[in-house]
Amino acid sequence: MVRHMRAAQIETVPRPVVAIGNEYPTGHQHPAHSHERAQFLFAERGTMLVWTEHGAWMVPPTQGIWIPGGTVHSIHMVGDVATRSVYLDPGVGSRTLECQVVGVGPLLAQLLVAAVDVPTEYDQAGRDGRLMMLLMDEIALAPALPLHVPLPRSDKLAQRCSQFLKSPTMNNTIDDWSRDLGLSRRSFTRLFRHEVGLSFTDWQRRACLLSALPRLSQGERVTTIALDLGYATPNAFTAMFRRMMGAAPSILGRTPRTTSPEVMSAASCLPPHRER
Repeated sequence: MVRHMRAAQIETVPRPVVAIGNEYPTGHQHPAHSHERAQFLFAERGTMLVWTEHGAWMVPPTQGIWIPGGTVHSIHMVGDVATRSVYLDPGVGSRTLECQVVGVGPLLAQLLVAAVDVPTEYDQAGRDGRLMMLLMDEIALAPALPLHVPLPRSDKLAQRCSQFLKSPTMNNTIDDWSRDLGLSRRSFTRLFRHEVGLSFTDWQRRACLLSALPRLSQGERVTTIALDLGYATPNAFTAMFRRMMGAAPSILGRTPRTTSPEVMSAASCLPPHRER
């Protein structure tokens, strides 16, 4: 397995794709950094939290995240984490120019695991080269998951959102936020959607999901998490989770070798909701 290559070494490998495997202890942090190549980071085991200036992305076990080249990002490991990273030359990756958490199906998962055993300077015309080409195709087709919590640009609203992310709850209402920011309800909802790109209610649900995922992956009870997040019942929390992730919270209590079909097929964006 190729491990612990320095970023400068990755950039200079004369191949369009390079794969690396690493393992990290709980609490490990990669400080803010960037690389010229785009990165597809797969959590074979454990949960990762990725931050950029534009928001936060939660990467559950057996899922991945697309990080475009040049994006300054930091990574926090929640629990012990095993990663499989693929670095792609500029212009090779065909995904978006924004970070995305993506579902990893059985084929892509096995390709990611196999790729880290491929020599860095593999034979592009041979079996290893064909494996890497198929890997690139599968990365391009992987479905996006709604695990991004964007942050606004304006300082006052960004500060309020950052504070909320430290302890998210469904008990906060639009009226609470409007009052705190000295805005009318209508002005607040317009400002929030303009700055964040989501309704407040959709953003609030994503923030609560972001908070719940690492706790679920560490085996905490759904009831405890649901009540902590301000849901009236565990069933209400489970309904939200199933709607956003395509599977029940119990999926994170398992340790599958590959992603479940339910999670793999989760939608890339949330259906519209009425604001509260």
